[in-house]
Amino acid sequence: MRAGWNWLKGPEPWTRRMLAGDLVLAGVLALLGLGVEELDNGSVQRMAAGAAAVVLLTLARRRLPATTLIVASAVSPFLPGSLLVTVLLGWSAGRRIVGVGRAMAAFTVAFLDAVVFSVLQAWSDERPVLVIVFSTLMFLAMTVMPGLASRYWSQRRTLLQALQERNGQLMRERVMVAGQARLRERQRIAQDMHDSLGHQLALIAVHTGALEVDPQLTERQREAVGVLRQASVAAMHELREVVGILRDGVEAPVPAEEAQPAARGVAGIAGIVEAARSAGTDVRMTVAGRPRPLVAACDHAAYRIVQEALTNAYKHASGAPISVELRYEDDSLVVEIANGPAAGPGVGAVVSGGQGLTGLRERARLVGGMVHAGGTEGGGFRVAGVLPYGAEPAGVEDIADDFGQQAQAQAQAGGFTVAPPPMDWAAVDKELAVGGRSRAGGVAMGCGIAFAAVVLLVIVIGAGVVMLVGSAGSAMISQEDYDKVRVGESEEAVRKKLPDGDSFMTEGLERKGPERPAGSDCLALLSSDGSGLTTNTVFRFCFKDGKLVDKQAYESEQ
Repeated sequence: MRAGWNWLKGPEPWTRRMLAGDLVLAGVLALLGLGVEELDNGSVQRMAAGAAAVVLLTLARRRLPATTLIVASAVSPFLPGSLLVTVLLGWSAGRRIVGVGRAMAAFTVAFLDAVVFSVLQAWSDERPVLVIVFSTLMFLAMTVMPGLASRYWSQRRTLLQALQERNGQLMRERVMVAGQARLRERQRIAQDMHDSLGHQLALIAVHTGALEVDPQLTERQREAVGVLRQASVAAMHELREVVGILRDGVEAPVPAEEAQPAARGVAGIAGIVEAARSAGTDVRMTVAGRPRPLVAACDHAAYRIVQEALTNAYKHASGAPISVELRYEDDSLVVEIANGPAAGPGVGAVVSGGQGLTGLRERARLVGGMVHAGGTEGGGFRVAGVLPYGAEPAGVEDIADDFGQQAQAQAQAGGFTVAPPPMDWAAVDKELAVGGRSRAGGVAMGCGIAFAAVVLLVIVIGAGVVMLVGSAGSAMISQEDYDKVRVGESEEAVRKKLPDGDSFMTEGLERKGPERPAGSDCLALLSSDGSGLTTNTVFRFCFKDGKLVDKQAYESEQ
């Protein structure tokens, strides 16, 4: 089932919670309406009709906001118990009617209904001007003011929602543009690496392979050349993987026949140490503790730490002894590589990017570990890494700005991505163009509504005071006036001396005193000399056959 009308997005779901709330609201308004009917001495049938009208109008207001407003304005003069529901219907109509023109038309028709039917209902009182004024004030206070406040609130909420939607749309577009730019840059880098670095490594592998079979080389030289050839082949495999990641975002598969001779993990550390030893470097490796398995990220990080530290030692401390130590502690693996001072002159110009140790620290941080590098007392250098067991990679930290965080918060709900509903921008622009786009315009509109509410409240209170004073003048006489009237005077002469008694203050008082003369018509008035807290002094005059046949003064409960 679908019910309700969102003034910019159309029908909205009518949930059980919403239905329960409407039923509770209808029940409260119906009870208040029964109280109003009781004060107006309404019949049981009129009370039942008023309660039914309140319930039906409350439940139908979401689907038919304009219709319920017009119907309520037409029936409220005949069913006073349904008068209070017009406040709710005015609020609902101001919020849900689509378009300012339609809203104005609906409120205008409702106003005409309220005035016309109020005049028809009170036609026998022969006071149409007073009825029109009072009906107009009541309609403005109980229907127009809630409608204006509701529409202002709805426009403000829609403006904020539209801004959020547009902000989210801009951020999604920004993310897409940035992703495309990164993809193009990664493809360019991958192409450059493949064309330049791959070509150079292939040449090294080919030349070292040819040199390895040269009969003029000694056995030791042939072993060193073999180490160079294996290193160049391994570098080509790694380059292929890096190019695959840059180009496609995934690691490129390595054929089984081209697999690397040593695993790129703790198991491969012995291989690179042995290769360095075969090349003439003094490298010693020790393992302490009981070996324990590591996750792939930690395993690869340990291999990279040793590889980078050995490379730095080759470049900056040529000929110095190197020690590689793996210690399996209770909670982590400690990898330590230390070298002594350089035994001779350097190897000359060394190509270095200066980012090796920085990359090691970042790699260790991503798996929950750390890397320390620094000099030793003897002039050497030491690199130590601490890698926890079983730590999963933390991933690359994405530092998002405020807009990015807002877009991510809007796009994520319940653990899965939710596509926001499309916004009808034409309807938003059309509706907000009337209410004002600027903050100053919104504040001015709110102040105007508040000022109009205060003015209407003052007018209603003033009209009520005037009506109360007029009713009191038509319903009260003094003790002196009562004493001047004599039994036996003509009805015409007596009525000229007394008020007409046409007031809600005297309604039913003639039936509460002593028994009236049979067949008489009585006029009951209140004493203007004061009354008690719980009783009123009533003066009753009874007429029969054109004469005053009885007058009584008695106390009546308020």
